[in-house]
Amino acid sequence: MILGIDFDNTLVCYDGLFHAAARERGLIPESVPRSKQGVRDYLRAVGREDDFTVLQGYVYGPGIRNASPFPYAVEGIRALLASGAEVCIISHKTRTPILGPRYDLHQAALDWLREQHFFAEGMLTPDRVFLEESKEAKAGRIADMGCTHFVDDLPEFFRLPQFPQDTRRMLFSPQSRNAVSDESWLCFHSWRAICRYCMRHGD
Repeated sequence: MILGIDFDNTLVCYDGLFHAAARERGLIPESVPRSKQGVRDYLRAVGREDDFTVLQGYVYGPGIRNASPFPYAVEGIRALLASGAEVCIISHKTRTPILGPRYDLHQAALDWLREQHFFAEGMLTPDRVFLEESKEAKAGRIADMGCTHFVDDLPEFFRLPQFPQDTRRMLFSPQSRNAVSDESWLCFHSWRAICRYCMRHGD
């Protein structure tokens, strides 16, 4: 098995961070749902989508230090590597935000991975992390790496015509318990479930 893994909202859990950062900036009322989607939907509805774009640049930049990995992501990757699986991280991430301060988002991501022990002994190395400037380049990297399976939180990414047809799609959907597997992808609600599947289908 060669397992590719998305980064934002697949390894990194931003629960509460977007809401807290938006509240600090006076962008939203407390009643807005405490999720990235809730914050984005509110700001779009009130005509402040650019404010959300700037906010996202902060959260994905210096704000990422306050984020945690999803439960069992670190332990699960360690177990998969120990079992003989190959693992790489492949993300669509611009070098700097589209709007706002020009944080180095690539360096912020690598620093977070290091701080969260993804580069510890028996884990990944930085040369197994690929941060691509476009979704199409991300899909191309998945093909180039020969990923047999890929984990992502966005169904629309799986629908790209450039997504390699021979790669098994694994949708990570921890918030949507009603999301189900279909003919295009398998749906998983936790990293434990992802790892159980990979251990059973690793050949």
